[in-house]
Amino acid sequence: MPYIAEWSAERAPGPRVVTKGRGIGYADERPYDRDTDGVLWTRVRSLPGRGWPQFGKVHALRQRRAMAQLLCQICARPADRDADGVLWLLGEDPADPGSWPRDLITAHPPLCRPCAVRSMRVCPHLRTRSVALRVRSFGLAGVRGALYAPGNPSPVPLGAVGVAFDDPRIRWVRAGQLIMRLREFTVTGL
Repeated sequence: MPYIAEWSAERAPGPRVVTKGRGIGYADERPYDRDTDGVLWTRVRSLPGRGWPQFGKVHALRQRRAMAQLLCQICARPADRDADGVLWLLGEDPADPGSWPRDLITAHPPLCRPCAVRSMRVCPHLRTRSVALRVRSFGLAGVRGALYAPGNPSPVPLGAVGVAFDDPRIRWVRAGQLIMRLREFTVTGL
């Protein structure tokens, strides 16, 4: 079971989102609801292993920890790193890396080598469409989450978006995942 995956017992109704200043917040906001940059984060329960795995749903706190600390998204041990960089596995078309943008953006944390190999074996999507990268230059770029718009009496959810840290809309996002910008990378084999 991937470390960053959500479990059914961790699902709970979220707190009420309200307008706060020039953005959103929670009606009962607590100090740990925002990070040091003031970004509002999805409030989640942490009960790993309780209930059923929710494949495809990401636990906000564990994803954030894995991305910020470069931990393997599957086992939570340090991601694989060598002279060529940190190992990332992305669901891109490996046939045409020349058509990729110069920088790649991902909400997927890196992996250790054993977990990357196992993931490519067991995940149907990764078996047919994935690429392993060694990334030498990278940095946190923003968040992915629910964007809200001003509304009366409450803010109105618009949908999921990725927003850069310097984008003014970040005050209107309830973040669920960190986004990493991969700058210098090479395609590699596992």
